[in-house]
This record gives sequence, structure tokens and C-alpha cells, in this order.
Amino acid sequence: MIGKLKGLIDSYGDDFVILDVNGVGYVVHCSTRTLQKLPRVGEAAALAIETQVREDSIRLFGFATEAERDWFRLLQTVQGVGAKVALAILSILSANDLASAIAMQDKAMVARAPGVGPKLAARIVAELKDKAPAFGAVDPALARLSGEESESAPSAARDAISALVNLGYGRPQAAAAVAESLKQLGDGAEAGELIRQGLRELAR
Repeated sequence: MIGKLKGLIDSYGDDFVILDVNGVGYVVHCSTRTLQKLPRVGEAAALAIETQVREDSIRLFGFATEAERDWFRLLQTVQGVGAKVALAILSILSANDLASAIAMQDKAMVARAPGVGPKLAARIVAELKDKAPAFGAVDPALARLSGEESESAPSAARDAISALVNLGYGRPQAAAAVAESLKQLGDGAEAGELIRQGLRELAR
């Protein structure tokens, strides 16, 4: 199995790149995000590779980082997510953004990817919620204000999140704003301070 390829960019397609490795051109399918990071034709590039062998084909999928490849594998453990959908999700979200979205159970963020409906997005965040921290740099402050762990957060922070939600913001956005506010103001900040700072964060 091929785990990594290093060579020269030969040409680009809509969702793939041909990588020339010592005279052999490998067709490597990539997310839009990875394709955008690759250099111009003729320049050197290296990709982490996932090889998928089927009865009638061998396909190579390339990633800018090993973390992205790990997410590609993990996403496909969810029923209804194949290689095409996994790449679509990774085209919309970076590995860290995806980890945060799953840790916060933000179905709407995952559903932004083409081919991912609300039901599939809900299944992805539900099935992968225990694995997200291991696959991305989830902000601990953010994780503490999300889901089941929110009970361990300061009561002022919980009150501030509720207030921002009542103002019409989504819970994931409110939690992110309050998490950032806590970093700046400290755990001893009062709800009113967190609300004001949270609104500033949301206005950026």
C-alpha cells in the first residue's frame, strides 16, 4: 500500500492532481482544500496517501497533512459516508474545524458540505463525538462549554451562553464566543462581562 508520494506536479484536474514520481504519473484525488495548498505545475510536492483497493480499481487519495488523512479514514466509518462525501467535508472544513464542529455537536457546520444532509450530519457528529479530541486541536475551553461537559464550566459562562442564544445566536457560536471571552477575562469573570465580550467576539 502507498502511504506517501513525493514528486513533481504534472497537471491538475477538477478533483485530482497527477504527481510525477520518477517518471510515473500517479492520479491522486484530493479535497479542494488540499489542491489549493499545492504548488504550481513543475514544482515539488509531497502528499500523505490513502490507497483504496476495489475489485475493479485502485484509487489514491492525497492529503496535505496526516491529520487530514486520519479524518478521511474516520469519516468513512460512519454509515453513508464514502470517499466522495469525506472529501467534500474536508474541502469545506479543516481538520481542526471539523474536530471542533464534532466536539460541539455543530451539525449545521458539517451539513455545509455538498452531499451531506441534516440526517447524515447528525449521524456524523453523534458517532464521532468521542473521537474528535484525538483527531484535532479542539480548544479545551471550547470543549468545556459544549455538550455534556458544560456542567463543569463556570455558572457565569453558562448564563452568558444562554443569554447569547436568547439573542438569536446559535449555541455553537455562542459557546465559541464565551470560550474566547473566558480566555481574555479569566474564569472569575461575571456573566455581564462575558456577554459584552462575547458580543464583541461575535461582531468580528
